[in-house]
Amino acid sequence: MGRASLQGFLVFCCWLLLLFICQRGYSHPQCLDYKPPFQPPEPLTFCKEYIKFGCCDKEKDNLISQRYHHIMEYFDQLGSLTCGKYIHSILCQECSPYAAHLYDAEDANTPMRQLPGLCAPYCSEFWNYCRYTLSLLLDSNVTLSIEDDREKFCNFLELKDPEYCYPNVLTNAELNANLGTVQADPEGCLQLCLQEVANGLRNPVAMVHADDGTRRFFVAEQLGYVWVYLPNGSRVDQPFLNLTKAVLTSRWAGDERGFLCLALHPRFTVTRKAYVYYSVSVKREERIRISEFTLSSTDMNMLDHSSERILLEVVEPASNHNGGQLLFGYDGYLYIFIGDGGKAGDPFGKFGNSQNKSTLLGKVLRIDVDNNDGRPYSVPLDNPFVGEKESRPEIYAYGVRNMWRCSIDRGDPVTGQGRGRMICGDVGQNKFEEVDLIIKGGNYGWRAKEGFSCYDKKLCLNSSLDDILPIFAYPHKLGKSVTGGYIYRGCEMPNLNGIYIFGDFMSGRLMSLKENLTTRKWMYNEICMGKGQTCNFPKLINSYHKYIISFAEDEAEFVINKKPTTTASTTTSRTRTRTNRPLPSPVSPTIKPKSGSRQTTIPITSAIKRLLPKSAVTAAPTTAKSNQATTMILVSGTSALQVNTSPTLQHQYGIFTTTAIPRHTVSYTPNSRRPIQISTSSAKRQHTTDRGHWVYLKNPHTTPKPLYWTPMPKPTIKTQTPTLILLRTNKKSTRQQDNKQNSAERLQRAGVNRKGQSSNPGKSHRRKYRQGAVRLVSVKKLPDRGRVEIFVKGEWGTVCDDLFNSKAATVVCRQLGFPFALRVAKRAEMGAGNGLNILLDDVECEGTEKTLLECKRTRLGKHNCSHQEDVGVVCGYNKYEN
Repeated sequence: MGRASLQGFLVFCCWLLLLFICQRGYSHPQCLDYKPPFQPPEPLTFCKEYIKFGCCDKEKDNLISQRYHHIMEYFDQLGSLTCGKYIHSILCQECSPYAAHLYDAEDANTPMRQLPGLCAPYCSEFWNYCRYTLSLLLDSNVTLSIEDDREKFCNFLELKDPEYCYPNVLTNAELNANLGTVQADPEGCLQLCLQEVANGLRNPVAMVHADDGTRRFFVAEQLGYVWVYLPNGSRVDQPFLNLTKAVLTSRWAGDERGFLCLALHPRFTVTRKAYVYYSVSVKREERIRISEFTLSSTDMNMLDHSSERILLEVVEPASNHNGGQLLFGYDGYLYIFIGDGGKAGDPFGKFGNSQNKSTLLGKVLRIDVDNNDGRPYSVPLDNPFVGEKESRPEIYAYGVRNMWRCSIDRGDPVTGQGRGRMICGDVGQNKFEEVDLIIKGGNYGWRAKEGFSCYDKKLCLNSSLDDILPIFAYPHKLGKSVTGGYIYRGCEMPNLNGIYIFGDFMSGRLMSLKENLTTRKWMYNEICMGKGQTCNFPKLINSYHKYIISFAEDEAEFVINKKPTTTASTTTSRTRTRTNRPLPSPVSPTIKPKSGSRQTTIPITSAIKRLLPKSAVTAAPTTAKSNQATTMILVSGTSALQVNTSPTLQHQYGIFTTTAIPRHTVSYTPNSRRPIQISTSSAKRQHTTDRGHWVYLKNPHTTPKPLYWTPMPKPTIKTQTPTLILLRTNKKSTRQQDNKQNSAERLQRAGVNRKGQSSNPGKSHRRKYRQGAVRLVSVKKLPDRGRVEIFVKGEWGTVCDDLFNSKAATVVCRQLGFPFALRVAKRAEMGAGNGLNILLDDVECEGTEKTLLECKRTRLGKHNCSHQEDVGVVCGYNKYEN
């Protein structure tokens, strides 16, 4: 993962922990399976441009390479030189970190593309030189009729969004310049510094404190560990909790699943209870689990692992949009924030999960964990939907997409204004990220709306929606995945009081909002790292890794968590006003308690790892006395960082005063229900060949066809809609044989030949089946129904019907060019494949896979069934046909 220069952060009486991880899907880099891009564990050898960050592992890279070389067998040397680069680039977009955008996978209102969406100039260029390769890329002849018509050809391949089409999405300066680097106007930008306070972490996702006077803080890692850190930065060697054997996650750093949150009971010193939110697999079913643990009776730095009490489990239909926040409100109830179930556009049911109050997905829940009468939990009687027919009583608010990091406002320290408010960041789909104030019974609009704009136009026009608009929303020019933060209520920097500090996961930008108490508008300002002498003090730095995943606060200071690269661990940083003292001896240290509380001693029963700072400024603080700085703590890549702000600089830059002039000014009045107005400067796109950008063709209509292409008469066969792929089988009809011969003849006559073979126009080539290809075999030889047979490692075999459902049938039908799977035929209804090997068993699909090989299944060739259980399917073009 790339590191970026972190620009400032301040925290004074609170700790802000910025956790960064690489991942996940939303309107930012995202893979076709709706999961986040990652760094391949092994180097890619074919799609090398995505060797550091993308959507392919070595196995997928090899499959793309095989497909490329199979296609290139149809070309001679000149054709390979001319078209090889186009075919390579187009095929490798499956590995692009923007694959979900290029294939239009995130828009639930449109079908997923079979090839990546191209920009208009690039498509024209591709058409001029290599138009006749389209049928090879699609492995079908259905597009033969459009290959000689540039307009139809590019209408089929173009992605109309000029920012997200290929190659703009990878070369557009506005989208990719300084991704992960915080940049802001020097005027009005709050400058901060960092200091490392904790390190050695791997993908930290949450930090909490016990509010018990010990000043300990507890950091959770996505893998399932929770660690105890002492005030001096030392870490207790034994984990507070270890759920690594139970947590469902993968080796990819960008997996959204895992251990996602920890919350300690507000009366932790009395109840000794902790609550966790993590992903788990139960009988091959992915679920979210909320559990309760009790503190060990012999070690106050460890939970009793045998005390787990499961409160709630929610089935997750997909691996993304898992939510992942637990909070105790000032009312003593536990709030749970759950995502909409995953995929894109909340495609579940008529209105989606988020608007369906009979499911817990896409909701904010409120439960009582104290008064449960032997049940896992009870429901507060004043929950807004208690007693409402077909509504889950646990629901507190609904219409949320994937809220990531929420917090409770502790209120103005003098007036108490704002105390108890709940504020969240909700990750958007294609265009906007939003920040919401959560209120009881509120509908936050998803999937009807995204930010202030309509997403599902039909739902958006529904007068009964009555949704709560965000207090702030920003477009993807600022960032593509919001990470909610905290409203600062510390005592060391009163001029920061009431300022909401948050960030963006993808852009690495730190931001702030300030509410005008008179107009109720929220004003936006950026946060940047200190420059010049601002951070020129011992142990202070002014940079951090990109991917801001979380914020938190401890008993005294504000902290930020962020994720490292795949080869580095994570850090935490903070701000403080105390001078640095040497670390105490790691044996039963005595911790100075909060003001007004008793002195608390932490008995340590295991070894302690002392903090060894990895990032520090060594310049001598010659003016430290006159410019004594207050600091905050920030967690970055491999360690925790502390933030400083010099008083002189505070005056110079007018931190959040009326004289500040932010680059982006955004305001919103909740009562007006009008969209926010965002003023930004636009940059002109420049396309230069020396940086790998595409160039416009001056006259694509008159560009001569290359010499190795010759005109080919249009085929006389009737072709199907270009959006369908028709895979050919061994048992070909006369028409299919004619199609193949016509295609081969066209390539031969164009001079595009197999290597080492003559250009005899009447010669066709033996069909090579792709790994995972399928065919339907039936006695009546009907093309739309039959026994499912799959081609793997050079042989055809059958598939058992165990666990095979309509989603798996959909995968088969779409491979064969049919948009719908009408029925699954079990118990060899379509005939037994006697004489063939049984290749697949226990196949479970999501319905979005390209082949059955991508679905969950047993090992190839391993089964516990006979041919009397061979599965068949019935496909169709209309889901209502017989």
